[in-house]
Amino acid sequence: MTATSPYLELGYVARAHGLRGEVAIRALDPASETLDTVDRIWVRTRAGVEREMRLEALRPTPKEDIVVLEGVESRNDAEALVGAKVFVFREDLEPPAEGEFFQGDLVGLEAVDANGNALGRVEEIWTTGEVPNLVIRASGREELVVPFADEFVPTVDLEARRIVIHPPEYVDAGRKGAESGGGPEDAE
Repeated sequence: MTATSPYLELGYVARAHGLRGEVAIRALDPASETLDTVDRIWVRTRAGVEREMRLEALRPTPKEDIVVLEGVESRNDAEALVGAKVFVFREDLEPPAEGEFFQGDLVGLEAVDANGNALGRVEEIWTTGEVPNLVIRASGREELVVPFADEFVPTVDLEARRIVIHPPEYVDAGRKGAESGGGPEDAE
């Protein structure tokens, strides 16, 4: 088995909140309730300083969680954390069920098509709809955004650090020249 990080990226500190040291943590997955289930987080500031912090209180809001962290007692303390990446400890989470994955484990996987041709690397995950979207990038290629659904992602092999992708085919309907493969320069 490959060595995995003891942390999973959850989100980031979006802003200081109020005068008593509260911070707003925005999760990468807006539907995440992970902060409700853990007592501690790992924080990496923009300056690269890393440390474990304990959660003292949490108040969910529609866009973010307002959090009281041990040792953060003033607005200045909270502002020093703005922009910091927030991670949770893998050992503090229930392991995913068979066929399920932590989204953070998908970032960095090499993406290939069904024939094994390289498509790029999973660089980000966008959670904007019912299913997350994998953002795959490669030098010299257009960015590829693929829904993380069985139809488009039939195989995930964490040990091999590889993911098989069936890219969605987009229909270019209604544009003059679309039938002949013409581009936007062919449209009137």
